Amino acid sequence: MAGFHTHIAVSSVVGASYGWLGMTQLQLPPESAAVAGGLCAIAGILPDVDSDSGIPARETISFAAAVAPMLLLHRLIRTGWTSEQIFLVGVPTYLFIRFGLGGLLKRFTVHRGMFHSIPAILIAGMVAFLLLDHVNPTVRYFKAAAVSLGYFTHLLLDEIWSVNVSGVVPKLKKSFGSALKVFSGDGNANSACFGILILVSVGVLRDVAIHTPPGTPTATQSPRSPAPAAPEKLTRDLPELEGRPY
Repeated sequence: MAGFHTHIAVSSVVGASYGWLGMTQLQLPPESAAVAGGLCAIAGILPDVDSDSGIPARETISFAAAVAPMLLLHRLIRTGWTSEQIFLVGVPTYLFIRFGLGGLLKRFTVHRGMFHSIPAILIAGMVAFLLLDHVNPTVRYFKAAAVSLGYFTHLLLDEIWSVNVSGVVPKLKKSFGSALKVFSGDGNANSACFGILILVSVGVLRDVAIHTPPGTPTATQSPRSPAPAAPEKLTRDLPELEGRPY
């Protein structure tokens, strides 16, 4: 399994490249591209919240506790909340993640469980989408995708480190396939993971529907066809019909 410093280093490099791509190819604002790159870097250590050792889990929880209230800031401001209301939400959010969530995860999760899975990649990106908000939908999708990308780099590195290349012929370790998986051997963990996936999916669809500008055609509603143009006025004179038989 790759170490903590390897995960954060690789996800940081990937995040920097991702942010540069958004700024140069998608013409995103530099600050938005930088935030997306930072989110990718931080997401590179998120799967280790289920780690049995102290340092990865502690650092991951600390990062999440500090970042989550900041991600909510723009959404709450656009909702019309005052600074006092935002403070009353931000501080409890930080305290819960920092001191409460870690204990719950340690009690109910196991390392290399469903936090190391493909559904978890999707959940991480969609949770980021719900936390984030921006007047430009492209920026919002770009940042949410950055979280999923950083999460994926962690799982990919774990799979790479599950291949023993010290000998002449590479051998697979027992941990191979335990990161990029769809299901685990624990039915309760599978049910909980896919239940969360369905829940956040519904939240994303609802949020997208709410923020869709009025009049925007949906997938089942084609744009209204323009009214047919009025027939052009005939400018040619009719031929002289006097004296001709009908």
